[in-house]
Formats: sequence, C-alpha cells, structure tokens
Amino acid sequence: CGMSQMLREDTSMVEVRSFYVRQRNALLVRGKFAPLYLDYYLHLMQHGLKYEESLDNHLKELLAAVTLHSCSRPQDETCAWTLQMHQPLVNFFVTAVNRPGRTTGRLFTEDVRDSGNNLFIAQVTRTHFQPRQSMVQFEGTDLLKAVEQFYTQSEQRLTRLFRADDEEFIMVSAEPDCDEIWLHELSYEDVENIDATEHLTPLETRGYVFECGCSIDRLYPLIARLPEDDLNHIFEDGMATINCPRCGAIYKAPQDHFN
Repeated sequence: CGMSQMLREDTSMVEVRSFYVRQRNALLVRGKFAPLYLDYYLHLMQHGLKYEESLDNHLKELLAAVTLHSCSRPQDETCAWTLQMHQPLVNFFVTAVNRPGRTTGRLFTEDVRDSGNNLFIAQVTRTHFQPRQSMVQFEGTDLLKAVEQFYTQSEQRLTRLFRADDEEFIMVSAEPDCDEIWLHELSYEDVENIDATEHLTPLETRGYVFECGCSIDRLYPLIARLPEDDLNHIFEDGMATINCPRCGAIYKAPQDHFN
C-alpha cells in the first residue's frame, strides 16, 4: 500500500503498528524507535544540546510513549504531555501529531517551578473539537509508570507499557469488556511471546519521525509579544538567540530581520 511504500523510502521513520487482541479485548501498539532516536541525537548535535544521561533516557522513553499513544488516537488529534518532576527538579515536554506523523520533545532544568509534586499535564487538540487539558499527580521516577498512572486516572482505562530489546516499546490498553485480570498480570515475558499466545488482528500502521517543524520565522511571534524593554535587552548586541519551546532548537536572528 502507499503507507508501506512511504515507510520503506524514509529510513528515519518509525513504523508503529496497532493490533486488536481478540478474546482479551485489548489494544496493542508497538514500534522500534532506533531510527527516531538517531534523528533525536542528530538534532541535539546540530543545536549543541546535551542532557544528563538519566534525564536523556527518561525523555527518550516519553518520546516512545507519546508516539504509541498518538498511534492509538484519531488521525486528526494532536497530543502534548508535560511532566513536572519534583525530585529531581525537571520538566519534560513531548508531543506527537498524526498528519504528518511527527514526534518531538525536550526537557527543562533551568527556571523550573517546584510545585512539590510530580504532575502530568496532558493537552489534546482535534479538528472541530474544543481543546482539552487534564492534570494528574504521579508517583516515582519511572516515567512509563507515570504514563500508566495517567491512563488510569485521566483516561480511566488500564494500560501497561513495556520496554523491549532493540529500542522497542509496547503499549497494551484495555478496550470495552477487556480481560483486566490478564492485562494487570501481563509480564514482559508474556508480551515478548504474545504473537504466539494470543490472537492479534492487525489494525493499521502509522509512520513517525522526530521532527518539530519549527523555524526562525515561526518563532518570531514569541518575541513580538515581549515588552519593548525586553526586546531591547534581547537585541542588545543586534542579535537575538531564540530557543524553541517544543524541541530546544537554537536560532540566531539579527534585529533587522525582525523589523
């Protein structure tokens, strides 16, 4: 099909596949994220960004999780997650859109407000629908577990996330009349052999790349909203440094270009 051809031609694209688990009434979504992570690291190198290793690993897992989540959602839906961690004090931001399939994200370690709790904030936009936002607290520092807690509290359905070999991540979510005892007790070993033990019906395949879509021109409105005193400070030497709030990309912009 056309989608398969497009996926073969773009080696940086991750194929994310969804399946219906019959008899269990569950949705399984999985993908191998090595190609997306390669573009993520190229992005960091291009913009001179470097994250502490443990935080970097957390962000990579969230990029996988938000992509799996997006694949399970309607084609015209865009989701964005902000996870505010109390210890260590850091904010993670990830977002995914289906048309075209793009995932991006970054983390913040400076000027982070400490609420004293771990907060998971989800924002959803969809064509012809009002934007929605939900916020829940989560426990611990395992961010895949945080996503599971978000599903339980906000989406109100049991969901499990698993790390597999070769940068593969798997999400299994309850559908109506799900065998929730089976899903709750599902182990990594069970998921590893699920093709042999369960009847999986393929639903669809979507492709995602690590890409923000930002540019210097698209970031100018962020500057235009600033007070004049702040503008004078930003362009003090005739050149402004603009940092993309979604992916961390760094741009240099001369003042005459802004005018």
